[in-house]
Amino acid sequence: MSTIAVIDYGMGNLRSVSQALHRVTDRARVEVTSDPDQIRRADRVMFPGVGAIRDCMSELQRLELAEVLHEVARSKPLLGICLGMQAFMSRSEENGGIVALGLFQGGVRHFRDAFPAAATGLKVPHMGWNQVYQTRPHPLWRNIDDGSRFYFVHSYFVDPADAAVVTGTCEYGLRFAATLGRENIFATQFHPEKSQRAGLELLANFVRWDGTA
Repeated sequence: MSTIAVIDYGMGNLRSVSQALHRVTDRARVEVTSDPDQIRRADRVMFPGVGAIRDCMSELQRLELAEVLHEVARSKPLLGICLGMQAFMSRSEENGGIVALGLFQGGVRHFRDAFPAAATGLKVPHMGWNQVYQTRPHPLWRNIDDGSRFYFVHSYFVDPADAAVVTGTCEYGLRFAATLGRENIFATQFHPEKSQRAGLELLANFVRWDGTA
């Protein structure tokens, strides 16, 4: 039986994520863990997150998980969710500027600093259901219709240096990257575990994914 490590650094929707994974597979063991060796042994790794990037990076360093994530990113399927996706970038503007993991080059910006004048009346955070448009094929889009709706809760969005890593976009005052993908890494700004059928399909695809695009 394969194993999926859900990284526990104290800031994720761990119960919701693990329950969603159990719903989509009975052929993988789901391990919620902060143990670096257990994460290294897993066949697939999921990195969920909510909250502030400063606390996220501080806890990753304290638990010696930052280097583990770099190792995983070189060797096996890795899925980042929400704050997990933002932590994959080089740097975030949040909390006065925080250096992140650098798995993708680029930054994380606040909506208020990026909205055009016509969109300044929109509420921040961007919260609720919104459509995601697939910008290029990927195994994690299997059986998911283009324009499917997913559930978002975020005030910051990622701004990758290389547009080629964007696999899906969303509109909220501006067009932003809703998903990123490169080699064995995939990341979503939305919460697939809260996104009903389309979200569960994406998680099921991750469980089957061998890490090749």
